[in-house]
Amino acid sequence: MGLSKTEEFTLKENAIAKYAKAFAHPARIAILKLLIKRQSCICGDLVDELPLSQSTVSQHLKELKDAGLIKGSIDGAKVCYCIDEKEWANARKYLNELFELHVKANGNCC
Repeated sequence: MGLSKTEEFTLKENAIAKYAKAFAHPARIAILKLLIKRQSCICGDLVDELPLSQSTVSQHLKELKDAGLIKGSIDGAKVCYCIDEKEWANARKYLNELFELHVKANGNCC
């Protein structure tokens, strides 16, 4: 498989791709919605709310954390996750800017 050549793109383009990858699975969307609703969550609680195994939830949490959209704090044997407000604001800004490009072009394509 070839290289993705991410260095050939802007920091903002790479950031948007990182967020898009994190949003690219319905389980991650469900996790984000739960975290937003509860303001924080412990991983075990997420497993109780989702039709997924502990290991699968943990993998999705890792993807969201790697994208910077969530952060976690360790409390004994438990990890409490919540939305990373700063990164969430960046994601919103960058994605809005992308969608606004289409609006500014009057939505004309073909």
